[in-house]
Amino acid sequence: MERLQKYLARTGVSARRDAEQLILAGRVKVNGRVVKELGFKVGENDVVEVDGRVVKPEKLIYLLMYKPAGYVTTVDDPFGRPTVLSLLAGKVKERVFPVGRLDMNTEGLLLLTNDGELAMALTHPKHQFPKMYLALVRGTPNRSKLLELEKGILLEDGYTAPAKVVYKKPYGKNSWIEITIHEGRKRQVRRMFKKIGHPVLKLIRTRIGFLTGYGLKKGSFRYLTPQEVIKLKRYARSTRGE
Repeated sequence: MERLQKYLARTGVSARRDAEQLILAGRVKVNGRVVKELGFKVGENDVVEVDGRVVKPEKLIYLLMYKPAGYVTTVDDPFGRPTVLSLLAGKVKERVFPVGRLDMNTEGLLLLTNDGELAMALTHPKHQFPKMYLALVRGTPNRSKLLELEKGILLEDGYTAPAKVVYKKPYGKNSWIEITIHEGRKRQVRRMFKKIGHPVLKLIRTRIGFLTGYGLKKGSFRYLTPQEVIKLKRYARSTRGE
């Protein structure tokens, strides 16, 4: 027996936190009855439905994609914009969802999976899963400005956690800066550089934890190796104190 939200996460419907919202909204039935209790437990013989569709745990898969600019990091988009899932059409039969987000104009690495438990562990701020970006910013930030980013800077939604910042090289009158963060606030890197007066002109996510984009072209993806999946799960367990 396991909690309903964990079961839903294993079906690939959504990450566990989103599954909790589905339950609270009354969109989930167990054996024909609407269940709104987050602590409700289900077993293998129970019939679970979401919005009238029976769902069952799927084979877990893990993908690493190089997202091009111009794609939204959602399962679907009400405005008809292309989503990252359209890049998998006809290539991956399992339903997957993005782990975290990259804004439409940002390119680079993105994890996709149907493992809701792992997705929740990797996106929760307290787990401090690092993401590295390469940012082309306007002008040349001096060392004191970069130190502001390293120590944590005040944004509209509070102070950012300390970041690792490395000046890489000039690009005409502008600069390439490498920054590593472990939070996932909306448009965080762009807002951080804007706050110090050097807005981002181009942004690329180059690393997720230990995963790099070596060999990936824009719009392409690969399956994680079994060893990479084990390493990700070990990381998730260690951050939960297991």
